[in-house]
Amino acid sequence: MADILALQKLSSQVRRDIVRMVHAVSSGHPGGSLGCTEYLVALYNGVMKHDPKNFTMDGIGDDLFFLSNGHISPVFYSVLARCGYFPVEELKTFRRLNTRLQGHPTTHDHLPGVRIASGSLGQGMSVAIGAALAKKLNKDTSIIYSLHGDGELQEGQIWEAAMYAAANKVDNYIATIDYNGRQIDGDVENVLSLGNLKAKWEAFGWHVIETEKGNDLASVIAGLNLAKTFIGKGKPIIIIMKTEMGAGVDFMMGTHKWHGSAPNNDQLANALGQLEETLGDY
Repeated sequence: MADILALQKLSSQVRRDIVRMVHAVSSGHPGGSLGCTEYLVALYNGVMKHDPKNFTMDGIGDDLFFLSNGHISPVFYSVLARCGYFPVEELKTFRRLNTRLQGHPTTHDHLPGVRIASGSLGQGMSVAIGAALAKKLNKDTSIIYSLHGDGELQEGQIWEAAMYAAANKVDNYIATIDYNGRQIDGDVENVLSLGNLKAKWEAFGWHVIETEKGNDLASVIAGLNLAKTFIGKGKPIIIIMKTEMGAGVDFMMGTHKWHGSAPNNDQLANALGQLEETLGDY
């Protein structure tokens, strides 16, 4: 059982990392990163089986995670670093030329914890399904996880992958949708409505779990653990996780403005004033 208090402290520190990283280079995506903090903190520190000190690209024997909405790299990098995949100090190099921490995760510089280059939306589910099938072929009982934005579901490749996974009973795979209702151009409902997501995924042959409080660690962990009980039961699994874009920083919440905007000096000070430093800033 994960220590919720410890994970709350880690979440606060991760949020500080996010706003500081994006501010330092006046570039990046804080909104979705802040919204997905509890999910990634919970996944890497209470749910997923992985070994930060012995990272390998093939991941034999480990659970694997694929970040499809790669623009939320700040939260991904912070969680990886705080788990021990690479030094926390390296967060200072975010989005700088010739460093391993680019705006969207890449693989050519061999950053531990990153198995695919991502950011071209719609592709991560296909990759995750391929990894899940490889696990089955190798009789490896580990689990594949992936994360996707709700706006990303407007990509056709997602639904091709969804059909394929159900038809081939890819039941060692848990996908999660960050359902915050916002994307770079506005509210998802206004850009291209997703309709009844639960009904859609069920119609495509998936087992659907809904997490109503995606910024509550206990709820996120409960949803992920519930999803694991359906592993091996013939269907891929998806969690529709409702979050708040910009969660934890009041002026970044309730709007799509902070999808891809960096805070200025005063805004950074305001944000940091709302986030407790619990593990030490990098």
